[in-house]
Amino acid sequence: MGYADRVSVTPGEEIGLHVSTTAPSFRVSAFRVGWYGGAEARLVWSSERIPGRVQPEPRFLSDTRTVRAQWPRTTALGTTGWPEGAYLLRLDTQDGHQRYIPLIVRSTQGAGRTVLMHAPATWQAYNRWGGSSLYEGPSGAYDDRSLAVSFDRPYDEDGAEKFMVYERAAVVRAERLGLPLAYTTGMDVHRDPKVLHGASAVICLGHDEYWTPEQRQHVTEARDAGTNVAFLGANTCFRRIRLEQEGTGSDRTVVCYKSSFRSDPFRTTDPALVTTDFRQSPAADPESSLTGVLYEGYPTDAPYVVHAADHWLYEGTGVRPGEGFDHLVGVEYDRVTPGAPVPAPLEITAHSPLVCNGRRSHADSAYYTLRGGAGVFATGTMRWVEGLMAGTPDGGRDHGMDARTRAFVTRTTDNLLRAFAEGPAARHRPAPRPNAPEVYRADA
Repeated sequence: MGYADRVSVTPGEEIGLHVSTTAPSFRVSAFRVGWYGGAEARLVWSSERIPGRVQPEPRFLSDTRTVRAQWPRTTALGTTGWPEGAYLLRLDTQDGHQRYIPLIVRSTQGAGRTVLMHAPATWQAYNRWGGSSLYEGPSGAYDDRSLAVSFDRPYDEDGAEKFMVYERAAVVRAERLGLPLAYTTGMDVHRDPKVLHGASAVICLGHDEYWTPEQRQHVTEARDAGTNVAFLGANTCFRRIRLEQEGTGSDRTVVCYKSSFRSDPFRTTDPALVTTDFRQSPAADPESSLTGVLYEGYPTDAPYVVHAADHWLYEGTGVRPGEGFDHLVGVEYDRVTPGAPVPAPLEITAHSPLVCNGRRSHADSAYYTLRGGAGVFATGTMRWVEGLMAGTPDGGRDHGMDARTRAFVTRTTDNLLRAFAEGPAARHRPAPRPNAPEVYRADA
């Protein structure tokens, strides 16, 4: 297992790997995810065999219950000649054991391109390596969860589970369409919004829950300047976090006190940076003012039900009003919520009845535009990107979704990406038909 000392690099920059293995040696192979005539990744670089060693036990920081490996650097690799993109670094031992380390080779300019914005802060929030995440501690309980999590440790599972489930298929699809693409992460947008300047669109992938206020501000400013924005998941921009310097470099720790925000040391000094839900005080700012939808619940499993079948998003799908696609809504969902701040005009394109924790509600897909020209679309379901793989050998946990659902999600995603790549969608696609009051009045 191992981790990188950088979340992202620009082409040519060096990256250090920190690896622990019981094997005498291992090899590193760098695969760029994309579309290569049917293959969905390409080998870009591989190392010679590297001596292995078992690294020390991780440190546990009691104040924030943070697990940090802090292993010595095992090896360094350069990225000269590597194209921008999403990469998987695969660690292989001679006897077949493997582990991944995700890496984004990021773009510095995004003008005229569709920017894919990856979500490593969310990957890290759910990472249980060493026994603790922002959700649970060694006991498995919420009460002893970490209040801050470190990038100076490997990811759990195969090392790249969140990327593989919620992001990889969208990267492959965008590359297959041949669109001009740029690559970045939410953490890089937090530091420097330059990659968004003049971008045709920014695409937030399938699970992008943890944002800093700076990241949100920069994406909002890009939207207001005419950059289209798509949210291909649910529960996006829900948690307000801080990034702090620890271990191997800057922004290596994700801080989120959540319901323990009263213990956040910033509560008395800078309330706008207190780490809790964006909709909660202090400095409450519900995510719906950016996304158009509001996160409501977990868990659910329900059909995705099309409402505005004649919307340009669904061109070529052949759908009819009220037609459903089983299991596409889940496991978390968003909806247009009366009373929550939302931009206008906004149109609900899908309105999906569901039950969550015994309560009846709906998930909504929604589209809105602004005077500056930007179009913004939110799917309202966490499973959208998984739907691109439904019914295939790569589908993994596709939740029972079938090839019909995959065809619908794929064509709708293609329509969205192609339209948004053309520039401000309000200028070349039909305007939203405001319908939220009508849709929810019909449910009453």
